[in-house]
Amino acid sequence: MTGAPLPAPVRPRKPFWELKDLMLMVVLGVVFGFVYWALVQAWNGLAVLMGPAGDLAQHVLFGGWLLVAPIVIAIVRRPLAGVAAEVIASVVEVIFLGSPVGPTLVVAAAIQGLGSELAFAATRYRRFGWTVFAVSGLLGAGLVFFYSAFRSGWYGQDILALRLVLQLVSGVALGGLLAKVIVDALARTGVVDNFAIGREEATRG
Repeated sequence: MTGAPLPAPVRPRKPFWELKDLMLMVVLGVVFGFVYWALVQAWNGLAVLMGPAGDLAQHVLFGGWLLVAPIVIAIVRRPLAGVAAEVIASVVEVIFLGSPVGPTLVVAAAIQGLGSELAFAATRYRRFGWTVFAVSGLLGAGLVFFYSAFRSGWYGQDILALRLVLQLVSGVALGGLLAKVIVDALARTGVVDNFAIGREEATRG
């Protein structure tokens, strides 16, 4: 007489957030806090070069302030990773680098991070092609524009539409497509092989 079959061992479920994902998100948030501060300096320089149209320089470069969200999302593929990374970067800018924008920058960062993340959330964090990155940049730039317009008093200006168009184009180019270029470059180096992006590439291979 044979005994009853032994039950299959229960495998422990992986935590929703792994420590390495959290650490990467924090590190990239801090790094991009410094990158964003450098963008402020570039913005000031471009504003001088643009002369009377210098106020539009912020919209030309705006997409650069969206970079960390899609990069972190593409690597760790965890909900709200983009929002959190943008907020961390803004805190670094405000507290450690003395951003002239002040605490309202944290609110703007949360909004633009949410906008950037919506494109990936719509695919359930399963698609990371050029189109999704482009839409991410478009939504990140567009969603925060209306908050910035209210805070800065742009409503009623004749150039409001021009501001919006410039910011959306910058969002797509710098906050979306450039982010895709960076993510693909990181993936080729192998430094992110231990994260979700690396596991997916290994499965495809």
